Amino acid sequence: MINVLLQTIEKVVYISQDEKELIARLFREKKYNKGEYFLKEDEVCRQVGFIISGVMRYYINNDGEEKTYGFAKEFDFVCNNESFIPQKPSRQLIQALEDSQLLVISYTDLQTFYTTLKNGERYGRMVIEQVFVQTLQGLNSFYTDSPELRYEKFVKDYPDMLQRIPQYYIASFVGVKPQSLSRIRKRNIRGRG
Repeated sequence: MINVLLQTIEKVVYISQDEKELIARLFREKKYNKGEYFLKEDEVCRQVGFIISGVMRYYINNDGEEKTYGFAKEFDFVCNNESFIPQKPSRQLIQALEDSQLLVISYTDLQTFYTTLKNGERYGRMVIEQVFVQTLQGLNSFYTDSPELRYEKFVKDYPDMLQRIPQYYIASFVGVKPQSLSRIRKRNIRGRG
């Protein structure tokens, strides 16, 4: 499993053999069963995960209504940076939608990763920049795009996820009720035909 992570890091920065061995010691394997939480509301996010297999959902509980705002799948990092970086309690929840295998690193060990690896901080900055841009794009889309366009973007960005994520979570992500998503999907299929 560690080789997948090492290959992902090596696509961005060079890591020596000694650094690879250190990374293997800093990350540990962790399994989450379907429905289990990577992070619960009011907990402090104390780790970053790298998904080897499975799907995670990011959401907020708003007065009993779950609002899905993101998904993570194989070869994505999973974390609530809003809680992780300042080590403050989280409003967001992160839940496994499938049985999932992750490699996780603690806050303390991530600081070791940053300071010990020659390109550790550079890699961390690049990952955070990517997360930042995705967050802004998602926020902009939520305020400027129609639900139809948000669904089209979801299909484009996650074509392999349509069968893996329950429709009511996709509807929540798009910002509509499940019945409205069914109508959007039908129009989308007719539009392609």
